[in-house]
Amino acid sequence: MPIISCSRVTKRYPGGFEALRDVSFGIEPGEMVFLTGHSGAGKTSLLKLLPAIERATAGTVLINGQNVGALRARAVPFLRRTLGLVFQEQRLLYDRSVFENVMLPLLVTGHATRDAARRARAALDKVGLLARERTNPITLSGGEQQRLCVARAVVNRPSILIADEPTASLDAASAVEILEIFGAFNQVGVTVLIATHDQSLVARFASRVLRLDHGRLAA
Repeated sequence: MPIISCSRVTKRYPGGFEALRDVSFGIEPGEMVFLTGHSGAGKTSLLKLLPAIERATAGTVLINGQNVGALRARAVPFLRRTLGLVFQEQRLLYDRSVFENVMLPLLVTGHATRDAARRARAALDKVGLLARERTNPITLSGGEQQRLCVARAVVNRPSILIADEPTASLDAASAVEILEIFGAFNQVGVTVLIATHDQSLVARFASRVLRLDHGRLAA
């Protein structure tokens, strides 16, 4: 059974613009899938449907068999706890340390401070930032800030990791490092879906590619 499933999904915005039209696909547990397409193809719109940041106009989005579009507002936070999200708006907290940025999502969801601290340090260690845990995120390089976002996304130990253009503002070497981190999580069973326009990264890392063309799934 697919862990992510979209069936005839359409997303229409006010004014009549269709970002997505009749999109259907399934992603099996443990897959690492790349979502590609030109700027404006609908990649971000599609990814935002999965955690119910936005809702589909028509069609069905299922996560772990759960109909995302039918969720009530109070159920959405519980859905998102099963997902690791890395979006283009990083929203790092510059009045807190690297460590506090990663630990905060656990504290918000009711984890004990000691357990949250242990898990935050484990996540930072996995992305190579444990030595920087006391620093302020603003002092990090672009690549380090993106690794911090990945650590924050995986600290809840999600079964699905979703990333929207995670390497867009990075140099080639940093981009490869980020993709290698995603690959490492995939190798231990995390399902990974990455939107990117960088065809060199797709060619290097992708085993399966979904391509959007003006809101339609082309491949």
